[in-house]
Amino acid sequence: MKKNAYAICLALAALAALAQTPKKQAAPQPPMPPGPNPNSQYRLGPDSLPQEGVPKGEIRGPFTLPCNIYPGTQHTYWVYVPAQYDPAVPAALMVYQDGQAFKDENGDLRAQNVMDNLIYRREIPVMIGVFINPGRTPEQPEPPGPGGDWGDRTTNRPTEYNTPDDKYARIVTEELMPALYKDYNISKDPEMHGIGGSSSGAIAAFMVAWERPNDFRKVLSNVGSFTNIRGGYVYPERVLASEKKPIRIFLCDGRNDNRGIGRGGVYDEKQDWFYQNVRLMKALTQKGYDVNYAWGMNLHGQKFGGAIMPDMMRWLWRDAPVSTDPNDMVERSFRQPAAKK
Repeated sequence: MKKNAYAICLALAALAALAQTPKKQAAPQPPMPPGPNPNSQYRLGPDSLPQEGVPKGEIRGPFTLPCNIYPGTQHTYWVYVPAQYDPAVPAALMVYQDGQAFKDENGDLRAQNVMDNLIYRREIPVMIGVFINPGRTPEQPEPPGPGGDWGDRTTNRPTEYNTPDDKYARIVTEELMPALYKDYNISKDPEMHGIGGSSSGAIAAFMVAWERPNDFRKVLSNVGSFTNIRGGYVYPERVLASEKKPIRIFLCDGRNDNRGIGRGGVYDEKQDWFYQNVRLMKALTQKGYDVNYAWGMNLHGQKFGGAIMPDMMRWLWRDAPVSTDPNDMVERSFRQPAAKK
């Protein structure tokens, strides 16, 4: 009996010690799956590169736009004028946020080449392109800054682009558009106005169309930051709760975008870029919007968006007027430069 009692005591002591041993924490989810870099499969195609025989548009600027919405700041912008632009004919318009990235001749997007090629082949209408940078004070550096910073630490970009209100929409419609109308013959039809961006620039583009659908109706969104930077995760609920707006949108993102895994492996769905883009797509689809989307393997950035940008532009602008007359030799010819007057 004494031996049995002693054994029982030892067992109870062992169990007590085990109960006091700190439990091993679950290992944090690895931020990346094993294998090649998720961006490794994406290349720019011929539509994004200069092509022999394709007339090149002109990049004008930089221009400075004073800002009254955020007093003391200003916006730098450049204007792409296609070779086919005729001041006598109203042109379409495409506005790109983070303009420095979209117009970079050696970057991942090269929007001017895309527009050159697609306009020439009549796959999108003749359009003026605008590359606008986030607002900054005169003392702040123009993006990109050191290390390729797009202005999140040095400009008004976080406030303008990520705050889900109408202030940035006012900058575009009340300050930028009048300056453009003054210098170019741009159609007043909102169906002829598109706007796009990447990351925070993408949610900013969506906000402009959402807040001002009578000014912009086509949205190009690459790795959109519909996340809790400044509350931007609210749009799926806003879409479902609001009357449907006449907006067409193409969303693209990647399964390896920022996935909301924080320190210690704690997951926050409001900081999961891919999850929030899918949520927005589902809300737009449920509400009956004209929405298209593509999900790649990419990281946060422009690799996938740049590779498919020509297709995004073709889809957004697919309803441009077209002649089906077989004797229309103008329609059946590549678009040539406008006659100089």
